[in-house]
Amino acid sequence: MSNLLCSNPLIQFKMKIIPAQFPAKKSTMKPASISSRLQNSQTPSNQQLNLSVLRFTLGIPGLDESYLPRWIGYGFASLLILNHFVGSDSATTTPAQLRTEAIGLSLAAFSVLIPYLGKFLKGASATDKATIPEGTEQIFVMSQNILDTKKEDLAWATYILLRNTNTIAVLISVQGALCARGYWNIPEEASRKNLLEWFERQIERIGLKNLKDTLYFPQNSDSVLWELLPKGTRSLLVQPVLQVPKPGANQMEGIEGFVLLASSMGYAYGDRDKAWIGALANKFGG
Repeated sequence: MSNLLCSNPLIQFKMKIIPAQFPAKKSTMKPASISSRLQNSQTPSNQQLNLSVLRFTLGIPGLDESYLPRWIGYGFASLLILNHFVGSDSATTTPAQLRTEAIGLSLAAFSVLIPYLGKFLKGASATDKATIPEGTEQIFVMSQNILDTKKEDLAWATYILLRNTNTIAVLISVQGALCARGYWNIPEEASRKNLLEWFERQIERIGLKNLKDTLYFPQNSDSVLWELLPKGTRSLLVQPVLQVPKPGANQMEGIEGFVLLASSMGYAYGDRDKAWIGALANKFGG
């Protein structure tokens, strides 16, 4: 999915957002410190993003980090074999050395099998990586009459969701703010200027704002939601954003919005993905 994104999401955020109808004050952004704020609070402790929500990767294009143990196993096995035949004399090889090499090869073989064992234990089947459906267009649009801090929050949230999951399109609606990013099918009657209005009409028609429970469709469905999604979508996850009552306050749990993710892969989101996405959505709910 690296072709979806530029190296810094806030740079793309500056370049591709639809021109504001309501002028916003310019803010100073510091993406290197990863200090995106998920609450509009004046205290520095509340402004720092909880890094447990982020997944850090090596950042190498085309490298699937889940297969890293396999390549490590191949590397150590190759070194052991090379050392046995080149670096030592077979006439002076001791039984202890042979036992050590056998143990090393066994550990290397286990390391190679770890990615397969992980998928087997999770019940996942072999699938291709998410691909970009034909006829889609990359967009990044956001409500403009909101605070700059909330724009930063939405920019970072959509970036890490696209970067760290099998997602091709993200739609976040929270506290009156709307952000769509990724590859979508833009209808002919909707231009860049009124694209946000088109998303809002679809959200009202489907009734997503009243969603209280997580929706997950691992395969194509006849749900009315599919009319909103880009063509080629095979998996859909909608995570509600719920307002968390403050401790000691006589306050009911309310609905703040939702996070919608679409993927071109079947069964794109496992239990770990859904838990991580839910934790990210909770940040918007306080």
